[in-house]
Amino acid sequence: VVFAGGGTGGHLYPALAIADELLRQRPDVRAFFLGARKGIEARVLPERSLDHQLLPVRGIHRGEWWSNLGVPFALVSSLASTLGIHSRIRPELVVVTGGYASAPAGLVAAAMGTPLVLQEQNAWPGVTTRLLSRWAAQVHLGFAEALAKLPARARKVSRVSGCPIRTLPENVPDRRDVLLDMGFEPHRKLLLVTGGSQGSLALNELMLEAVRSVAAGERTALDEWQVIWMTGPTHHASIIKELSSCGDPQWVRAVPYIGDMPRVQGATNLALSRAGAMTTSEFLAWGIPAILVPLPTSAENHQALNARALQEAGAAVYLDQEGLTAEVLWGTIAGLAEDPQALATMSERARERSRPDATSDIVGEIVGLLPDPKPGGGQ
Repeated sequence: VVFAGGGTGGHLYPALAIADELLRQRPDVRAFFLGARKGIEARVLPERSLDHQLLPVRGIHRGEWWSNLGVPFALVSSLASTLGIHSRIRPELVVVTGGYASAPAGLVAAAMGTPLVLQEQNAWPGVTTRLLSRWAAQVHLGFAEALAKLPARARKVSRVSGCPIRTLPENVPDRRDVLLDMGFEPHRKLLLVTGGSQGSLALNELMLEAVRSVAAGERTALDEWQVIWMTGPTHHASIIKELSSCGDPQWVRAVPYIGDMPRVQGATNLALSRAGAMTTSEFLAWGIPAILVPLPTSAENHQALNARALQEAGAAVYLDQEGLTAEVLWGTIAGLAEDPQALATMSERARERSRPDATSDIVGEIVGLLPDPKPGGGQ
């Protein structure tokens, strides 16, 4: 089975999750990954010792036409390489999880008549999904809102399966222990602030201004709350310096990265975040109410559509970054923090919307497209 998805973690990690579950259900399967030389997969796939090949395919830079001059040549070269790989390994199935890195594999599968499965994470299907969906045997959607944006033929083979996220731990750590390990008071509630693994400069600046104003007594302090703030490694040193200049408030802990995110999510009462599909799907699975500030430069503004869908479902509050001030942001945080009933309702709506078994459900459908296992083991 060939897996293609990448460029960003939001497209790569769904492919990895599906592959892991498929190998668990069907140990006879051999997984092979295709990705981009400039994508996150160039680091992750070798680290995991996964059988793979990286292609010169490149994404399109919106608004910078001159940087796209080499894109057609890279695509043609990638298609030729993918065709050679396809002819050599003869896959029974190709699974595409989106992003520019996955287009060659999907196009070659369609041309060769190999069954094709798509997994689309966002409320607005990406260009790759919309292009390939007409040839797909199955299309698995993370958001029900995406269905109407697909071609009519693709809707007939589509199902809302949810996003293939990390499996929630069977034994959730005691919340008090988690908070104590992080240096927090165990009786106070926790706000998680994250702009993703690399951090968000805009969210960091807004949050820093809000913390400064609270420390200066200009805005309401939330006595029952504390903040774990994942700044991203690039921004961490400057934020630590700024926090020091306003008295090192003990209710805020800024960290460059959170290695064990499920452990922290299990102790979180409210989140402030971008609106990527995988992150928001994890919030839903944990029942975490969220304040979402979509990345304004996301492809086709898909993060805004994700945020709007979750706000309409009652699981999140959507704030547009354009014109957003620290005063409005902190007012939104404080308004929810001081309204336990609102948080409880949002948490309930999040769980109703969640599909924590998405990965196993998707794989359960995929195995129906594979030939039966060969007697005696693997290939």
